[in-house]
Amino acid sequence: MLVGISFAKVCRNVSSKQPSTQTKEDALRNVEAHEIKIRFFADTTQPQKPEVTHAQEASSTSLVIIMIIGKTPSIRSDPSHHIHTNNNLQHPTTTHTLKPPIMKILLIPTLLVTTLAFTPTPPRTALRLTPTCSTASPFRRRTYGRTSLAMADESKGSVANVGGGTASISNEIFNLVKSIVGAGVLSLPAAALFLKYSRSIVLWLNDELGIATFGNAPTAIIPAVSLITIIGFFSAYGFSLIGRVCSYTGGKSYREAWSESVGEESSWIPAATCTMKTCCAVLSYSMILADTIRALFMTATGMEVTRTVALLGITSTTLLPLCLLKNLSSLAPFSLVGVAGMFYTAVAMAIRYFQGVYKLGSPAVKATKTAAVPAGKFLVDVAKNYQPQFGELGASAALSPNVFILICMLSTAYMAHFNAPKFYNELKNNTIKRYNTVVGTSFGISVLLFALVGSLGFLTFGSASSGLILNNYSTKDILMSLSRVAVAVSIVFSFPLAFVGARDGWLDLLKVPSEKRSNALLNKATFAILSVITLIATQLKELAFIMSFAGATLGNALIYIYPALMFKSAVKKMGEKASKGLRREVPFALFSALLGLVMGSIGTKMALGML
Repeated sequence: MLVGISFAKVCRNVSSKQPSTQTKEDALRNVEAHEIKIRFFADTTQPQKPEVTHAQEASSTSLVIIMIIGKTPSIRSDPSHHIHTNNNLQHPTTTHTLKPPIMKILLIPTLLVTTLAFTPTPPRTALRLTPTCSTASPFRRRTYGRTSLAMADESKGSVANVGGGTASISNEIFNLVKSIVGAGVLSLPAAALFLKYSRSIVLWLNDELGIATFGNAPTAIIPAVSLITIIGFFSAYGFSLIGRVCSYTGGKSYREAWSESVGEESSWIPAATCTMKTCCAVLSYSMILADTIRALFMTATGMEVTRTVALLGITSTTLLPLCLLKNLSSLAPFSLVGVAGMFYTAVAMAIRYFQGVYKLGSPAVKATKTAAVPAGKFLVDVAKNYQPQFGELGASAALSPNVFILICMLSTAYMAHFNAPKFYNELKNNTIKRYNTVVGTSFGISVLLFALVGSLGFLTFGSASSGLILNNYSTKDILMSLSRVAVAVSIVFSFPLAFVGARDGWLDLLKVPSEKRSNALLNKATFAILSVITLIATQLKELAFIMSFAGATLGNALIYIYPALMFKSAVKKMGEKASKGLRREVPFALFSALLGLVMGSIGTKMALGML
């Protein structure tokens, strides 16, 4: 049932002529019967009359229905009217009509993550306070004001004025998919971490990481895709919680949302986590570039170079100058290459899988009169440890504890949560309904792409899948070499954007004020941080370890634990104003946090076992 408010009856009462015999007291009661008094807190000591507009806030169930039946509600009312009612009155009854379908369900994983992304809450009205002062937070202000509630007529295309963002839903979806679907998706096919015992010592095989943490047969993709979908749901829910907390508190950043809900004294904790997570992303970029540039150099020249030489070359000639730029706006158009490159890679992997150019050959068997099967034409160019390997551990092997490695990798693969406040505040007419539409659609698309890349890579190479799946493909394969070019270009121009975030994060933690961040200081910080990250990248060769460890620690905190704690504190500060639906949702949010804590603890232990 979709949340909505009908003002038809009220508007008729307000607009109709009153009898001439009506007394002054009757008229006053008639007006007060349709008035809502909203207490809010303002910076000044004088009461303010802020401009407050109404935006229909869809409950979690609303988004589920939208994604299932492909229809959106439309509220029939006159936006020119304002409704007033007493605080102790119940919400008006809801009437709505349905527009034609706006969204088609393409594939099951996308449907599931979008449908499950938000827990159901009872219908409630969303009130948006827009005081005349800036950054108003109803949790911290002191004065009293009153406002009216305006209704947007969605059927006529009018939009409620909520927030100051200018980004459309389509732009937000594109940018969020771009943020989620990074190069980390290329480590998902990486095959199983199988325990091998030698003199009671557990040995971990570095070259066997990823989807088949629990198996090495093709049927292992069934539980793997299920896990990709489930983790996508919980990631989307956490992303939604952060935006909702920003809506309740007026927070503009992750740290600010924490300060307004949990408390200022501990706000350094999420700030430090975001900084470290960004550093891990930059480190992953460096590791991917080391392997990708090395392979491209061999394709172009036929000469072999080491990872260290390739990384030092690209860092000194390209990455360092880009990171020293003071204005990165000129790099924005290149971000399109990232999304296009990931989709191209998925298509190229599908083509090579169905062509069978990397399959293993088999000799003829006279007893069964089985003919010989020739090996794929590119197999001879692939190193022995990267050639396809399959076994008999299929879907049933998902009960192995090694599955937590894949879970932790997935928590990092969906990581974009430190930017959730930015996406919420930049969205035009940023109602919870519109924000949830952005989140559900973006994560649904990401789940689809992750499932495709992960499944295709694993079905092609099995337990031999590399931590970076492109390493498995021949350097003489032009189709996959173009994919390497697309990934390299994407990372090169995404690198400075992530690096600047990491650098500024460290300066914030060191409490360096903005006015003291001179160009000379920024340059020194750039040299120092980039040197440390590059040095670490030359020593670490397995991307899956970085994703697993960062996901088990930083990723789980940012996705599950912090959003739940902020949401709980925000609802608690609302007091009696919090709806029953919000109060009932708190235990589920805390369950999500507990789940993240358990997975993080197990995943951290197992990730460290790779070393």
